[in-house]
Amino acid sequence: MEAQYRAHGLAKFFQRGSTTVRALDGVDLEIAPGEFVALEGPSGSGKTTLLQLLGGLDRPSGGEVLFEGRDLARLPDHELAGLRLSSFGFVFQQFNLIPTLTALENVEAKLAPTRVDDLRGRALRMLEEVGLGERADHLPPHLSGGEQQRVAIARALSIEPRVVLADEPTGNLDSKTGGEIVDLLAGLAAEHGSTVIVATHDATLAARAPRRIAMRDGRLAGLVPA
Repeated sequence: MEAQYRAHGLAKFFQRGSTTVRALDGVDLEIAPGEFVALEGPSGSGKTTLLQLLGGLDRPSGGEVLFEGRDLARLPDHELAGLRLSSFGFVFQQFNLIPTLTALENVEAKLAPTRVDDLRGRALRMLEEVGLGERADHLPPHLSGGEQQRVAIARALSIEPRVVLADEPTGNLDSKTGGEIVDLLAGLAAEHGSTVIVATHDATLAARAPRRIAMRDGRLAGLVPA
């Protein structure tokens, strides 16, 4: 199968005073369409930086990252923005919901820039898929952490993205709820045909992914045995 992502010599450096921080230092990686991949490693290992480059949220200092044959580092800003809108769904640790909008309105807000005809219908169907159809009119502060992350997943998948990128999506949840969220994300993404790339420091949660890649000091440390 043709790779969806190909990264070659991918690097990201930051300058802190006189010190150069090598957040990523020569990463080579291929990911096939529809894969569920866990990037596993401690804080500072580079997994979040790699996720940001794969999602077009940042540009590399060196190397290249190809998405379906297109070098993300060379795309103009407006094309990157278009990809993020149409092809990438993001799920973060902090949920990033708008607190003054209901669950339904949060999902609708994601769909608003798209050409979906029935925004409300699509948003409600996504909330039903994550088990929150009856909580659609609730504001985020009135939802539990697990429910808020379900809204975030519904929002990410509402655009039917080709890739879902999740950065520590269970970091604010207890272990039982976290496991349920990862299983839900993987199951729904499979139904929608999306690739899933999850960054996590939790080995137990990473074990739910068919493919686990360890990261250390900005480099890939190899595959983690199943």
